[in-house]
Amino acid sequence: MYHNPVLLNKSIEGLQIKPGGTYVDATFGGGGHSKLILQHLKEGRLYAFDQDKDALENVIDDEHFILINHNFRHLKNFLKLYGVNSVNGILADLGVSSHQFDVAERGFSTRLDGELDMRMNQDAPLTARELVNTYSLEELTKIIRNYGELNNSYKVAKAIVAARDLNQIATTSDLVSAVQSCFPPNKCNKSLAMLFQGIRIYVNDEIDALKELLLQATEMLAPQGRLVVISYHSLEDRLVKNLIKTGNFEGKLKKDFYGNPELIYKAVNRKVIVADANEIELNSRARSAHLRIAEKI
Repeated sequence: MYHNPVLLNKSIEGLQIKPGGTYVDATFGGGGHSKLILQHLKEGRLYAFDQDKDALENVIDDEHFILINHNFRHLKNFLKLYGVNSVNGILADLGVSSHQFDVAERGFSTRLDGELDMRMNQDAPLTARELVNTYSLEELTKIIRNYGELNNSYKVAKAIVAARDLNQIATTSDLVSAVQSCFPPNKCNKSLAMLFQGIRIYVNDEIDALKELLLQATEMLAPQGRLVVISYHSLEDRLVKNLIKTGNFEGKLKKDFYGNPELIYKAVNRKVIVADANEIELNSRARSAHLRIAEKI
């Protein structure tokens, strides 16, 4: 399977799909969410985004469906191009697809040996290989700390620099070999995953892209339109949570002249929705999934 969608039914239910509505699947991937959305549409329309060329192989033959092969940070421009001024719901299942993890040469997995790439858009200029071999010790430390959320980021960055001084770090196994001594054996796999996550987030500019998506989603959603986001790490989830709760990414509630909070959304689920034990057993990726649903005021 190209990709096994996490929290599939709960996320689609969260959209509250109207048969004639206009919807966006911001992360098409294998098309799992899109197929289920289309089952609820009659004369409506679904626009899907995916910057990965591999996703084009999963295009759905349906007159109500359009796949746009671009990063979701360009959502507003492309919707306007298609004459769309507002939508009834936007869904985003963030992070890396199962397919991207399982193809060794894409370089996303700590388990598979392949080219150290990590680009979601294969035409993007920066690869993980270039990053680990050319960025300074200070830059690497900052990336590993801020995006990988590793406490020993300086030690890890130093190990990368020492290894590349001997031989270029060309593959995922080269990177694993360079840094695994930095982690205790019982935490090695998790720490390596966090390191790969941090490099991947930087290479794909994921945090800024998510901010742009959320701001454009806020602009494009009609009143009572639904925002449905599944995230897999705290950096993403915090942005989504803060925007829903306070109307901004900083999480600071602002009030108008009369003391009323300036809110954009109301949370549909007060507590974050997580996968149950059955889903986690079937799909280990579901363990870290956090689903938030909000309605535009």
